Amino acid sequence: MTVPIEEAPSPNFDARGRGVDMVVLHYTGMQTGAAALDRLRDPAAKVSAHYLVEEDGRVFRLVAEESRAWHAGVGSWRGETNLNARSVGIEIVNPGHEWGYRPFSEEQTKAVIDLLAGIFKRHALAPACVVGHSDVAPHRKEDPGELFPWDRLADEGLAIGTYRGAPDPSVDYFDALKAIADIGYDVPERAHAAAVLAFQRRFCPAALGQGLSPLTKAAAIWAARQFEQAP
Repeated sequence: MTVPIEEAPSPNFDARGRGVDMVVLHYTGMQTGAAALDRLRDPAAKVSAHYLVEEDGRVFRLVAEESRAWHAGVGSWRGETNLNARSVGIEIVNPGHEWGYRPFSEEQTKAVIDLLAGIFKRHALAPACVVGHSDVAPHRKEDPGELFPWDRLADEGLAIGTYRGAPDPSVDYFDALKAIADIGYDVPERAHAAAVLAFQRRFCPAALGQGLSPLTKAAAIWAARQFEQAP
């Protein structure tokens, strides 16, 4: 399937200055897709993304991939903070936790998969290169959230999926925290709760809000191995 892309240029971009080596997925967190599209194209808002994917599967291109869109904001991944310069940003229409968070539609999921497949080919990316907004900004963001179908992307080789194994109470607390940091999360000493919650949203949503539970610890060790083995 190749989803047609509608042009909806945003003025909110500048020079990238380096190559693309990651993709950041967002949800729009607004009441409608139309409102989100308007905001991403509003010069006064000073925000944008490269693409927006509507709930009915329509895809809009706002910024060319060779330019830097303004989507990631303040955050870090694997110690690097200038994430807009290195990433393609995809906004996926969903009201989000503030306006009635709901599952992503089938048409939307298929469109995201199709869009990612093209981005992977153009930039020679690997599954470990795709992250959520909450992964890179755990202290202030929740998107795309615990309902996002990461496993559908993983089945297509377009992301690392969720942990499907058993809890492991034998995993040391600090080893689990180190594993979460090794994946790429910012895990400040004695202020790691946000990173753990973001990790759960991404890799073990069944343990969301349970702290470093046996399931979370097992998932952390597993996920760190997936990133370690990634090209």
